[in-house]
Amino acid sequence: MWKPDKQEGGRAVFDESEGGAVMSSVSSKMETTPDVSAFIGKGVDFKGTIIYNGTVRIDGSLEGEVQTDGVLLIGEEAVLKAKVTAGTVVCKGKITGDVTATEKIRLRAPAVLNGGVKAPMLSIEEGVLFNGTIEMTHSS
Repeated sequence: MWKPDKQEGGRAVFDESEGGAVMSSVSSKMETTPDVSAFIGKGVDFKGTIIYNGTVRIDGSLEGEVQTDGVLLIGEEAVLKAKVTAGTVVCKGKITGDVTATEKIRLRAPAVLNGGVKAPMLSIEEGVLFNGTIEMTHSS
């Protein structure tokens, strides 16, 4: 998901293998595909509530709340102190707070999650640090 699968017109194309979320990035400038609703870049500190549809990628710092039926992608250098409610969460960063997903949660190394998790599907890679509770639910 986080490693470039191929180069396309100067952009590296990333693919989340099991979830179908696709996003592209340019090393020198921030640019996203139409599938990405918003991007919080490295070095950005955001406080508040984000409510959206679609896909959002966070590489900066967020304190507050995230709500969506879509996909939340959390980059390796991202730090969230938030209550997260999403359709799908794919995390390589740090989350402190409860995470609820209606579809699935994927914790990819070197993710750190301190808080409760509630989802019908959960995958945790080797190398992830998880401290909290897990509640498995049925898919809605």
